[in-house]
Amino acid sequence: MKQFIRKNIYKWHKIIGLTTIIPVIFWCLSGLMHPFLSHWFKPKIANEFMVVKPLSKAQLVLPLDSVLKQNKITDFKGFRIIQFNGKSFYQIKNLRNEWNYYNTENGTLLKNGEKIYAEYLARFFLADSTSKISSITLQTEFDQQYKYINRLLPVWKVSFDRADKMDVYVETSHSRLGTFNPISRKIFLFIFDNFHNWSFLEKMGNNTTRIALMLALLSVICISTISGIIIYGLMWGKFKKPKNKDEKSILKKYHRQIGIAVSFVSLTFAFSGGYHATRKIVPNTLPEMVYEPVIQSHQINHGFQNLPIEWERLTNCSIVKINDNFYYQLFYKKLVDKDAETIYYQTNSLKKLNNGDFYYANYLGEYFQSKEGKDENSCCEMSEGSTMVMNNEVKLLEQNLINQFEKREYGFAFKRLPVIRLSYNTPQKTNYYIETSTSRLAAKIDNSDRFEGYSFAILHKFLFLDWAGKNVRDITMMISALGVLIVSIMGLILFFKK
Repeated sequence: MKQFIRKNIYKWHKIIGLTTIIPVIFWCLSGLMHPFLSHWFKPKIANEFMVVKPLSKAQLVLPLDSVLKQNKITDFKGFRIIQFNGKSFYQIKNLRNEWNYYNTENGTLLKNGEKIYAEYLARFFLADSTSKISSITLQTEFDQQYKYINRLLPVWKVSFDRADKMDVYVETSHSRLGTFNPISRKIFLFIFDNFHNWSFLEKMGNNTTRIALMLALLSVICISTISGIIIYGLMWGKFKKPKNKDEKSILKKYHRQIGIAVSFVSLTFAFSGGYHATRKIVPNTLPEMVYEPVIQSHQINHGFQNLPIEWERLTNCSIVKINDNFYYQLFYKKLVDKDAETIYYQTNSLKKLNNGDFYYANYLGEYFQSKEGKDENSCCEMSEGSTMVMNNEVKLLEQNLINQFEKREYGFAFKRLPVIRLSYNTPQKTNYYIETSTSRLAAKIDNSDRFEGYSFAILHKFLFLDWAGKNVRDITMMISALGVLIVSIMGLILFFKK
């Protein structure tokens, strides 16, 4: 058996190496591009977020219930208040999931309010008040130019007629920037999506086919690397040494030396990439995890202006439903002597709900758990008077307010802040991250997610070198990828020379 393996392993190494040469070149080249365009040549925008300002009490002439009656709105899904172009508007979401804008002073509808506000936000983030806009379109799904990493949906895509062909994606429902793409980033996204993520396979077949082929080739790369280690690291002395130092022998020498040097990172890149790909097989239901009950206007008998409001720090107001009760949700900004907070008042009695944000987060946590595994149409509404029944064995261990992104688990990629973390006593140590301002599940993380996340962060993105700075980390990662690329190309040249 040893003789058989020794006789054939070199041939096997060449064959399996050749089957993956094209994928390796694609992955390495697109991987090398990533640090360049996401770090050193990353495009910048004038404003990445909008600083919240206190609401203007003087402009809130009409209470919400009066505006609803004036415009004959009997049912809606939510509201908030926005200020732009010197005016304030009630931003009300109808049953068709459309946002309409009503002037707070006279209650009149702003025609094409969504597009007007989307343009306002895009121009603010870009700090461009003069360039022409080529198109404004509503985007309800992620695509090649607006990836899932951006998290926010729906968004408006505002395209500017400028030299850089800038597209700005804005979320009007919370006045946030989704992302922005000049022509340089569009080109990078196209290359990375097709050469690194192989999205073209999904268009030709489906996501399962794409993942299956990637996993098969990554497995072959691991086998090729291991066979190379055996040949050049353990069995090199068993092969005859070349008599002449010709070009072929020199190529073999450096193919061996560089191959051994990068063998570990070849395995870590392939393993962590494959592990990461397996997580893409199961459809992602997180974007659908939102609680949007229907609100009846007759259940709002008092305007929130009747509440004991600290107007100097009130930035917005909304309405949420907890069981059969509706509550005003008041958002207060941070001042020197006071922390930012969200306070809840019952819409009819105007009674304050103690620890309202944590209470509502717990309610949403139970709601999302009760809806997991059910059809997507059942995740948006609960029947009147219904209650949620959870598994008695699942108990809440801890709840924490998260005001900034963490390196440990809830990182910048999740986009939403502030959130409340709910830690449950499940075997997988499940954490729910709830954004109460939007009634959304921002993230659900358990041990399987943590293991994959650590694997990808450490073995694929080299985040263990963060202590040395981004430059050192990215340069090390690029040198590693470049080494794998050089070894693969050397192997290909050797094959053709033979």
